[in-house]
Amino acid sequence: MRIAVLGAGSLGTIAGAYIAAGGKDVELIDVYQAHVDVLNQEGARIIGTTDFQSKVKAITPDNMSGTYDLVLLLTKQLYNDSVLQNLLPFLTDQSVVLSLQNGIPEEKVASIVGRERVIAGSVEFGATFIEPGVSKLTTTYDHFKKYAFQIGELNGEITERIQQIKSILDLVGGTHISDNLVGTKWSKLLINNAFSGLSAALNREFGGVLDHEVSVISAAHIADETIKVGHANGVTFAKMNSFDISSLEIKNENEIPLRIQTLRKFMESSRLLKASMLQDLEKKRKTEIDYINGVVPQLAKGKGIPTPYNDMVVKLVKQAEETQSIPNFATNIKCFEELNK
Repeated sequence: MRIAVLGAGSLGTIAGAYIAAGGKDVELIDVYQAHVDVLNQEGARIIGTTDFQSKVKAITPDNMSGTYDLVLLLTKQLYNDSVLQNLLPFLTDQSVVLSLQNGIPEEKVASIVGRERVIAGSVEFGATFIEPGVSKLTTTYDHFKKYAFQIGELNGEITERIQQIKSILDLVGGTHISDNLVGTKWSKLLINNAFSGLSAALNREFGGVLDHEVSVISAAHIADETIKVGHANGVTFAKMNSFDISSLEIKNENEIPLRIQTLRKFMESSRLLKASMLQDLEKKRKTEIDYINGVVPQLAKGKGIPTPYNDMVVKLVKQAEETQSIPNFATNIKCFEELNK
């Protein structure tokens, strides 16, 4: 099987390194030439909660050739139109595109590459790009090895090809097959909304969000808004690491302290994670905020569900994008203090 990791950033570098170490034919594909060069010359190095190095083959998209049996799609949704159109000549009728992007992009991916080629997935670990050739694993290593991915067919069937892909991803970390892929993606969206969104809006790692009383209360409200909007759109949230994430819904204000306690316990293994959107702001790049927190207010339209906390995250991140600045914690936390009153 010939495998491509399309978008070899922080997550793709880790996935590609472990798949290559497992003896598979895999190419890491990325537009960052310096990164590609170091990967080829020195291999991929994973630091942080582990220390691992593997020889890999890396190319830029203009050097793609032949066809791929499996493509791990890890590029940003911002570029899906061009990235997927460019990928089409390198796919056969039997090729599989495994969408591991943030948010819920599967319908868009399917509209370009064909629904029969698409399997969806959720990345359950965090990482930070350090420098060319080096990615930092920010999830605890034990947790990473137990819960790295969730994957599933769009129709929920357990097929031979999904089992084969699981065996490949198990080389990276624990991979679990979901028969409720939509629910799986929404559960991951909830975590991204509550923690990646606030990480970007407040310029904090996840641990910083968890430790500050105002930001962790805000995270609980963001989770609640996401659950209510998901339910209004017919979503049944899938469990994450055996945890019923829909139990984070807030039905009355007295439940907030318990929801905070649950969030702190559930997210403890991800304290070191810095949102990729915050990394984008640091590099003065456009973020995926419209595909993360922006999804909730968009799908709340006509449902009568207020989404002030997700709205605020979108507003603050877009402000930082427009001014090409890094969010100031002391300034932006006041916005959430007002919402919490």
